[in-house]
Amino acid sequence: MEHSAVIGRLAPSPTGRMHIGNAYAALAAWLGVRSRGGKLILRIEDIDAPRVVRDADRWIMDDLHWLGLDWDGYPVYQSSRLDRYRQILDALRGMTLDDILTQDILQPTVPADGCPDSNGEPHEESPLIYPCFCSRADIRAASAPNEGDGFIVYPGTCRRLSAAERNTRINRGDRYSWRIAVPGRANPVGTIVFDDEVFGPQRIDLGRQVGDVVIRRSDGLFAYQFVVSIDDFDMGVTQIVRGRDLLRSTAIQLWIRRALESVSPAQTSPAASPATAPIPQFAHLPLVDDLSGKRLAKRNRALDLGVLREEGVSPERIIGYCAWMLGLLPQPVPCRPSDLLDGFTWNIIAEHRNDHRCDTQDLLR
Repeated sequence: MEHSAVIGRLAPSPTGRMHIGNAYAALAAWLGVRSRGGKLILRIEDIDAPRVVRDADRWIMDDLHWLGLDWDGYPVYQSSRLDRYRQILDALRGMTLDDILTQDILQPTVPADGCPDSNGEPHEESPLIYPCFCSRADIRAASAPNEGDGFIVYPGTCRRLSAAERNTRINRGDRYSWRIAVPGRANPVGTIVFDDEVFGPQRIDLGRQVGDVVIRRSDGLFAYQFVVSIDDFDMGVTQIVRGRDLLRSTAIQLWIRRALESVSPAQTSPAASPATAPIPQFAHLPLVDDLSGKRLAKRNRALDLGVLREEGVSPERIIGYCAWMLGLLPQPVPCRPSDLLDGFTWNIIAEHRNDHRCDTQDLLR
């Protein structure tokens, strides 16, 4: 990949103040792009309107400026792109799963594992997008639990419904979401393989490990997996940096990306994205937890940047601490982001892949 082609993104959700874990991920994304002379987009991921906190976008931008993490151009708000998401959904609803399976494969695949198709039906008869009438309780009751990242693999209950059954339930007013179908377990195209800059080669079976995911919720809101896939595709993003808890999300996002490749620009807007876009480079980071081992959350303010700033912690101290957690410094000494550019490589972070426990007192000393 040429240096001039590197396009990364900072993609915060305006659900509260940035915490130290957000700063850690933002620093890694910034270094990944700036060390290669690339372009960095700021995308405010405000798609989940009920969770958006008023003025949180302004707080986030102020914190990024304070830390010395700049971006290029104006911020992009997902809430301004709803028409684009609707256009893509409408285009995909007219396609079958077979339309996607017959396209050229976008990533390496591996031999089929011989397991039966999880939905029990030939893929040729399956719509790519279908309505799902299941409640969360229904899905939990019918699914085997999975470890780690919170994925519950949907058992395909509504995928088995006939078109007549789906229409009957919609017409009588049953509540439903929209799901995107993935290949069954016996189909080699359903195994997504990619190389992560930090965690190395990844092999994820969509049918076995992910399942058909919701792309539009029953309340009408578009789902995260759907909109970020469209955004990254449209914006030509070539480098994606985020936490390791989203490794499995990469597989479904690459599958959605494959579907986007099949959408004709004539089916959407005149400003639609090109027919093809490069597959991004992925770098998933170790997680930052609190002292008890729990994932940092914005509702726990102990490590949010607003509190740390009020306590007199300097931006250089926070950057140095984040760089130390990334393995870029032997000790958490104060520094600026620009001090870390020389010699930055993902290999350094890959050598420090353990999750981190963060102590507020380390920053206040």
